[in-house]
Amino acid sequence: MNHVSVFVLDQNSAYEFYVNKLGFKVNTDAEMGSGMRWLTINPPEQPDLEIALMAINEGTMFTKESAAQMRDLVSKGTFGYGVFECDNLLVTYEELKAKGVEFTKQPTQEFYAFEALFKDDSGNWFSLGQKAD
Repeated sequence: MNHVSVFVLDQNSAYEFYVNKLGFKVNTDAEMGSGMRWLTINPPEQPDLEIALMAINEGTMFTKESAAQMRDLVSKGTFGYGVFECDNLLVTYEELKAKGVEFTKQPTQEFYAFEALFKDDSGNWFSLGQKAD
């Protein structure tokens, strides 16, 4: 897989969160016409994985009603999108907290991994795990 989408409530705010707080790199930021914007980012260590920060707008993908429903679901934290890994969870957790990232679960050793949970600025939640030694 080389592209994955995360639906966001506001692309400018998502840019700020993913780039300036999480440290992701901008791959593409281009206007596509009709108010559409193609905004992709990638983790610095994974340049071949583009994450499209997709605005939830009426148009090609959504009707007016379905866009409103989707924005409501995203803002309620309905979706968990994935797991990000880091080398040292405790250090990364403290760094991200200092940047204002909202964690819903502090670092905890679970049977499956050492992880913490956080939300992005739209309400999507992710697991932050420590790479296995």
